Amino acid sequence: MLLRESARTVAVMAHDGSLYHRLTEQFVHMHGYRPGPSEARSWERSIPALVEALNDAGLGGVEVMLEYALPLNSKRADAVLAGVHPSTGEPSYVIVELKQWSQAAPYEDDPALCQVDAYAHPVLNPIEQVRRYCDYLVNFNGAVAEHPERVSGVAYLHNATEFGVSGLREVELDDRGQLFTAESRGAFIEHLRARLSDKHPGARAADELQAAKTVPSRQLMAVAAQEVREREQFVLLDEQQVAYRMVLNAVRKAKRSDHKEVVVVTGGPGTGKSVIALSLLGELYREGVPALHATGSQSFTKTMRKVAGARKREVQDLFKYFNSFMTTEKNTLDVVICDEAHRIRETSANRYTSAAHRTGKPQIDELIDVARVPVFLLDEHQVVRPGEMGTVAEIKAAAARKGLACRVVPLDSQFRCGGSDTYLRWVVRLLGLEPGGSVAWEPDDRMRLLVADTPQEMEAFLEERRAQGYGARMSAGYCWPWSPEPKPGEPLPPDVVIGDWTRPWNLRGERAVSGAPPSALWATDPAGFGQIGCVYTAQGFEYDWSGVIIGPDLVWREDRWVTDRTKSKDPVFRKSTPDADVDRLIRNTYKVLLTRGMVGTIVYSTDSETRRKLRELVGTDRSAALV
Repeated sequence: MLLRESARTVAVMAHDGSLYHRLTEQFVHMHGYRPGPSEARSWERSIPALVEALNDAGLGGVEVMLEYALPLNSKRADAVLAGVHPSTGEPSYVIVELKQWSQAAPYEDDPALCQVDAYAHPVLNPIEQVRRYCDYLVNFNGAVAEHPERVSGVAYLHNATEFGVSGLREVELDDRGQLFTAESRGAFIEHLRARLSDKHPGARAADELQAAKTVPSRQLMAVAAQEVREREQFVLLDEQQVAYRMVLNAVRKAKRSDHKEVVVVTGGPGTGKSVIALSLLGELYREGVPALHATGSQSFTKTMRKVAGARKREVQDLFKYFNSFMTTEKNTLDVVICDEAHRIRETSANRYTSAAHRTGKPQIDELIDVARVPVFLLDEHQVVRPGEMGTVAEIKAAAARKGLACRVVPLDSQFRCGGSDTYLRWVVRLLGLEPGGSVAWEPDDRMRLLVADTPQEMEAFLEERRAQGYGARMSAGYCWPWSPEPKPGEPLPPDVVIGDWTRPWNLRGERAVSGAPPSALWATDPAGFGQIGCVYTAQGFEYDWSGVIIGPDLVWREDRWVTDRTKSKDPVFRKSTPDADVDRLIRNTYKVLLTRGMVGTIVYSTDSETRRKLRELVGTDRSAALV
């Protein structure tokens, strides 16, 4: 948070002009840049309106926590009021969402969204917004997890008239979602008096909220257990079950003897790492064990939220990112399950990270520290970006530095690519990721492998498969520039150009444009066909048929693959990235792309010599293949 003081003190600061300067100074210290104009206006206009109401209510002793950061989340509540409930004598917390709007109306037929003149796009109804903040705080803050009745929420639109925002009340109102305006200021004051005592200061309640552990509540875990159980259709086999049992045994040992242990589960594409992760979550939640799932991929995390928590919004909050634990205390959780752990980065800091949080601490250390049993599920051949450090060696070294045991469970059998071990071995040998050189493809009854002579041929073949009811996607190496996102209604820019054949990249943003799905849903939404996916949107997903375009960054010359970093347009490769790293990462990229298909893969290379080599390895019976 940026500031914590009594309502009486905040009112004095607002009056003498020091409030804005104090908040700005703290904001710059935490974030490394100055606040934007809208944020500054809120501090200058909305906060004084709030503390004036508090003091008029005789609640000057209530503790006001401004820009309160929600746990394990980048969202901030405008204010959290901490005090004592006048009836129960227990701590009481009111989350306040402040808006300067003078009017707002529901957006089309959805009352949870609203249209405000100041914004080009619909925004969340502030009643719904503050209700979600309340629910989230109850789900993750130990001070209120067992006492959800202590938290309430209000939206205070201090510039609005009742008529100007009357449509916003079409959403259901409850104790966690109320709305007050300038005209209902008296009702707002009475609402605050009903939840906060004027006879007791709020400092102790604020201390309790701040000191509480950040853990998923038991109620949330019970909901998640039911949700995952109802969706769980997994049967864990052989070493999958071994990995599953190893983690559960480590958790039980940790509970019995205050023990800490690191578990690494390693395996190639489709070996069931994410299935194990979800099975573990379901079982841990059923046992009441605090656990979170984390990944380093926005697309993958959003899809996991959709898979495991589509019907229960609060369950989605149990799926985090690797950089969610920068400020979390050690051993806060019993278990953190790090899926796609090959995407762990050197540190969690990025350009948006506040200066106060730029500790330089390795991300692996943060993930090991946060839980008694950190679990890492990874495939070392899927490291595709400079700075990704999720390898068995790095994790074992980090555990050793802390004096911790580290158990490694390898997964051999795989369920992607039709369960074809033959195909997976062919891919890693083809790309030189295992010794022995490339080998001819020997067709099995599990996976089909084809080579196309043109991108038109590849796309037409995949269209035929889609007409037969199969899912399909086309992906490519990052060898073409990526234009800015178009405006709504405008066509997608045809960035991937091969002769007279052009197609757009998948979207980068979080909203659909011109019929194309947002980035996180490209691999799972049928509308993703027609855009070319890159490794960052394809990684972690699978579809029936995969069309892969090998670009000019990887070509076959005489008897070996040659990578050409000058042909890559990937902005993550910098001049300082060593050639050997670029070579490895480009090969890993194509390994990821070539192992997304469940039924078959069709490959096209933009280079004629490479196409000849692929045809030589795969076979030349095109009449039999492309039907």
